[in-house]
Amino acid sequence: MLINAVPQRQGAAGPRAADLPDGCVALSELAGHVLGRPVHHVRQTRAVSEVDRGVFSRAVLTGPNRAAQLAALEAPGGPVLTIGGDCGVELVPIGVARFRYGPGLGVAWFDAHADLNTAETSPSGAFHGMVLRSLFGEGDPEFAADPALTPGSVALLGTRVFDPEERAAVARGLAVESVEALTGVERLYVHVDLDVLDPSEFAGLNYPEPGGWTIDRLVSELAALARFEVVGAGITECVGTPREVEVLEPVLSALGHLLVSV
Repeated sequence: MLINAVPQRQGAAGPRAADLPDGCVALSELAGHVLGRPVHHVRQTRAVSEVDRGVFSRAVLTGPNRAAQLAALEAPGGPVLTIGGDCGVELVPIGVARFRYGPGLGVAWFDAHADLNTAETSPSGAFHGMVLRSLFGEGDPEFAADPALTPGSVALLGTRVFDPEERAAVARGLAVESVEALTGVERLYVHVDLDVLDPSEFAGLNYPEPGGWTIDRLVSELAALARFEVVGAGITECVGTPREVEVLEPVLSALGHLLVSV
């Protein structure tokens, strides 16, 4: 298993978005300790660029940041745990997994938000709210995955905040709202945006939403995925300090167990 730390912040909105690189470093250092694996730090620029075609920092996201991630995944030699940074860091590893494993790849999307907007429907212009829609091959063509995820292959788990267009995307079958409703899935990628947790459980959230899960609930839900062949995972949107992230050890252990079981 390879741990890639990707401290991207240009895809995020929120009052603490600038703290995402430091949160990524803190969480990745803990992951290396908990999982006993070296951490590869994928260089990401901290520069931002103007809004272009409705996407904040579009030039940075489609340029140097993406190129660095692609290079880091050329020959991983096993499953990869990607630690962000914002949710936009998942575009590359999930896209690469879809290319490698075919249309039977499914995604367990643990996230308070559906991330199914496009540049036209996003209220913020932040790419982290568009990344899953892009993985379905829709929206801005510079981000749209090819090959794309298959409709019905993504389960939204712990999701409790939807914009109208995101509800419409679910209604037409792009994503489902339980693991049991997944169709045609042979292998699984697991995405964890830490805002699936309730803010009272973990304070280091970039975009906290009330009514979230406990850490124990998240760990239990991850353990239940052991029946799948999990080929990759990501954990994102951490702005916690080294001391704050210590409570996430059980989450990292659960992800590590899924990945080393491949």
